This record gives sequence, C-alpha cells and structure tokens, in this order.
Amino acid sequence: MVAVIVFFACALLAVTGAILLILSREPIHSALSLILVMVSLAILYLLLGAEFISAIQIIVYAGAVMVLFVFVIMLLNAGVEERTDFSKFAKFVGLPLGFFLLFEVARWLYTSRAGSVITHGAGTVTQGFSTRTLSAELFQQYLFNFEATSILILIAILGALVLARKNP
Repeated sequence: MVAVIVFFACALLAVTGAILLILSREPIHSALSLILVMVSLAILYLLLGAEFISAIQIIVYAGAVMVLFVFVIMLLNAGVEERTDFSKFAKFVGLPLGFFLLFEVARWLYTSRAGSVITHGAGTVTQGFSTRTLSAELFQQYLFNFEATSILILIAILGALVLARKNP
C-alpha cells in the first residue's frame, strides 16, 4: 500500500514538474522543474527495483547535467523569456497533436505484444542484469561512449558561452 502511495505521489510530482518546465518563463525555474522531474523518476526507478538506474539518474542527470545547466543559465544571466505569436500558434497546434500522440500510444499499447504483457501480465518475469554486470559493461565495453558524451556536453556548454558573449 505504501508503494502505491509513493508511486502516485512521485508520478504527480513528475507530471507537475514537466508542466512547470513548459510553462515557466524564467529559464532557471525551468531547469529547477526539470530537476524535480529527474528526482521523481529516480524514485520511480527505485520502486521498480532498478537501483543502479536510479542512482545514475540522480548522479548524472539531476546532479551533474542539471547543475551544469543551472550554472550556464546563471552565468549567461538569462532573463524572462519573451513570447511571440508563433508560441501562441504552437500552443493551438501542439494541443491537438499531443492528444493525437496520446491516442496513438494508447492504441499501440492495446494492440502490441508489449501492451498485452503490461495489461494482462506476462506470467514469467525475465531476470535482468545485476548492478555489478551492468556497471562492468558500462565502464569496460562502453567507456569511450561514456567519455565522448561528457566531452560533447562540455563542447555544447562552451559553444553556448561563445554565442552568448557580448562584445565590449
């Protein structure tokens, strides 16, 4: 019973954070809302028994990447976002497209094999990797990919700084 209450509380926090992320006008508030979503997802991963993924979610996304985003936003001194007529147009087009996407995902879940496993139960659950196996794969076989991603994030931050630099 407690797990169900925690699930619905975290799901509500994740959805609320996602809505605040989209609707906030201040970039720093959007970044903080994204941190709320990442932490809520980490707790949901814990409920699923995926401790390693939950720890990575907190350490990498909510910890490192979002702190870098907040740092860059504060460094650039980004102000209030100004709205244009295109944003209003996108709101009226995006809402029907969002409902269409939701309908298509629901239809896919209803007709696919994965959806029948979710709605009707699989009977047997396959065992996944242990945390030790997963971390060994990540830091042995995929170490270059892991490090290349961190370098790309660093390059993107440097590019944002160069683009936002004002000439004296």
